[in-house]
Amino acid sequence: MKKAVLRFGKRWMARLAMFLPARVRAAAYGRMIRCDQVLPDKLVFKLAETREELEACFRLLHDAYVEAGFMKPDASGLRVTIYHALPTTSTLLCKHGERVIGTLSLIRENPLGFPMQRIFALDAVRRAGGNIAEVSALAIDPRFRSSRGRILLPLVKFMYEYATRQFDTRHLVIAVNPRHIGFYESVMCFRRLAQRTVDHYDFVNGAPAVGAHLDLSTAPRVFRHRYDGLPRDRNLYRYFTATVVPNIVFPEKRFHTTTDPVMTPELIDHFFNRRTQVFASLEPRALLRLHAIYDLPAFKGCLPPVPDDVPRSQLRRRKHRRFPVQCPAEFDTGAGTTPRCYPLTVVECSQTGFRARARRPLPVGVVGVVTIELGAHEHSRVRASVLRRSASDERVGLFAIEEADADWTKFVAALGHAQTHGELEEATRFL
Repeated sequence: MKKAVLRFGKRWMARLAMFLPARVRAAAYGRMIRCDQVLPDKLVFKLAETREELEACFRLLHDAYVEAGFMKPDASGLRVTIYHALPTTSTLLCKHGERVIGTLSLIRENPLGFPMQRIFALDAVRRAGGNIAEVSALAIDPRFRSSRGRILLPLVKFMYEYATRQFDTRHLVIAVNPRHIGFYESVMCFRRLAQRTVDHYDFVNGAPAVGAHLDLSTAPRVFRHRYDGLPRDRNLYRYFTATVVPNIVFPEKRFHTTTDPVMTPELIDHFFNRRTQVFASLEPRALLRLHAIYDLPAFKGCLPPVPDDVPRSQLRRRKHRRFPVQCPAEFDTGAGTTPRCYPLTVVECSQTGFRARARRPLPVGVVGVVTIELGAHEHSRVRASVLRRSASDERVGLFAIEEADADWTKFVAALGHAQTHGELEEATRFL
């Protein structure tokens, strides 16, 4: 009875906070949170990778969404969307022992777009440049919810570090119920998108939604302005930018890839054909794009066939597949008497070329040698030329490879053959 009264009181406090001035609301949320420096050993934050972990996340999400009125109960007891099937989506979790008690998903830019694009325009965010990820599918086990964010804050810290360190993401966007926007604005420093509150968002059973955005490139400065000088247990600037939480476990990687696909053909068949009817309800356009994403032979048996009346011309794919990476590199032009070196970050690669960010404008048409760090202990040297610069950012260039070494060829081939991030190292042994 006492716990029920407390939960009722917290819900009303959150609703009342919506009507407070921004400065007062920020102070109120600030008093409610605590940054625990030391967490129990039984708490672990990691990427959901196994069938058991994913099923537990989807079940927790289902129950939380049904409780909040964001979906109707599903016979499967799971909330699974088409976005969970994508290799560019990462589902993060918190475990207490073997029990999953928290989860959220990060959805990177993909051919299906973002869920929130149904109601919110992201043009202004895109014009700023950099990769975008939508924060989605957040749920905390009711028995572990706390006004001080004992589980929520480290889960959000994990999201922040994962997005900045391993997901090559500059922008986080989110569509949330109006009664929850106070946390994201006052605590996480999100800023609302230009559109007003949407009264009916069909992705969450017609509930209202507010769109918001956080630029991760400026977030440390914003956090510092908001929190620096506060006591350690309420200083989210230090918590997000300096505090090390040993309970957070990042995926082990041999190479500098920026996505962590976990869906094997068996997992896709289990979650999207057998446990739920997600694939059966796909429109032809989404199905076509799904076939283009999973164009390896191993996935053909678990994807629904393309309807006969869909023109096969729409199934045409790139001759050379492209893969997102985050590889430090250096472009040595060696030109004339004043050779120049350009520090780069290779962000997308294929067998015939790559896209890279530089610290200063790149010279179009110049040929040079690019030394690329594929992983912590592996490098490649290729001869390449700058074909063109990005129209929106002259520090981003598209390179054509004129001569590749064996390491580059093997690396890109492995990216094309590995089904999951865990199989990447194994794939390189046989190529």
